[in-house]
Amino acid sequence: GTTLHSPEDLSSPLVKDVYLAWAREVLETERAGLVRLEELLDGRFVQAVEVLARCTGRVILTGVGKSGIVAKKIAATLTSTGTPAFFLHPTESLHGDLGIVHPDDVVIAISKSGQSDEFQLLIPLLKRFGLPVIAITANPESDLARNADVVLLIPGDQEAMLGNLVPTVSTTVTMALGDALAYVLMRLKGFTVEDFAALHPGGAIGKRIWLRVRDLMLTGEEHVPVVPRHAPMRDVILEMTSKRGITSVVDASGRLVGVFTDGDLRRLLERTPEIFAFRAEDVMNPNPKTARPDELAAQAAQRMAQHGINALIVVDEDHRPIGILHLHDLMRARVI
Repeated sequence: GTTLHSPEDLSSPLVKDVYLAWAREVLETERAGLVRLEELLDGRFVQAVEVLARCTGRVILTGVGKSGIVAKKIAATLTSTGTPAFFLHPTESLHGDLGIVHPDDVVIAISKSGQSDEFQLLIPLLKRFGLPVIAITANPESDLARNADVVLLIPGDQEAMLGNLVPTVSTTVTMALGDALAYVLMRLKGFTVEDFAALHPGGAIGKRIWLRVRDLMLTGEEHVPVVPRHAPMRDVILEMTSKRGITSVVDASGRLVGVFTDGDLRRLLERTPEIFAFRAEDVMNPNPKTARPDELAAQAAQRMAQHGINALIVVDEDHRPIGILHLHDLMRARVI
């Protein structure tokens, strides 16, 4: 009931408290809707899962207005978790888009009232195709509910804005119900993290799951810094500074025995100005963090962050340097 009259009102502590109170009202109303949704879950949800699990085609999501927007989101969630789905606009379906429908498909129709005019023609047509229809509605007595094979009820008695006029709680609970269906189907199908990554190869999530160190590491003499353990400091510094601030140190058989970084050089200079009196083995870190080519790039990135380092020497099974992995290459690949 608070009314704002001037710009000064917007910055007062009292008004800021009002903002928070209003926001909490909405969240509390939506939270209560989710609780009611959980109470409405029963054997009909199990029936819907069984219908969807038997589907050998695709799941068709349809709805009008805000319900249509939610339907698109549910279709996207289903598709990305192993259940192919798409959104069919109720109006466009009556003007040619029904051609995409296949007899092996299943329909999920969303309407809070269950009385959407667009469904009056669409649902009977889909039933004529022999498609099972799962209705998500708040009205068990609606035309949609009567024409559906399975009815999933959502709470529809209280929205969060303008005296129950603005779809808020109903859209929230519908989206949550769609997530629940997708999750159960995912578990039934044994859909794994690797499967998810395979469907998202270009996204940051997928890259964190499938991208390996070998995919990002630099190889070859021009990129991989190496000096022998007896190398003089001049050679160590030249190798390190010419190859991004790090060099590996190897023994006579080519196995890694340490690393030397620009940070090590700074610390050495703080101790003594006579740095050229040393050799690589005198100043190297004998216990360096390394990476293996077959490990996940995300795991290597986590290790780099944990220890505050910018590069890892990549070693083979004999502990010989074969590559180098740099932090900014991980960032460019959006692994981190």
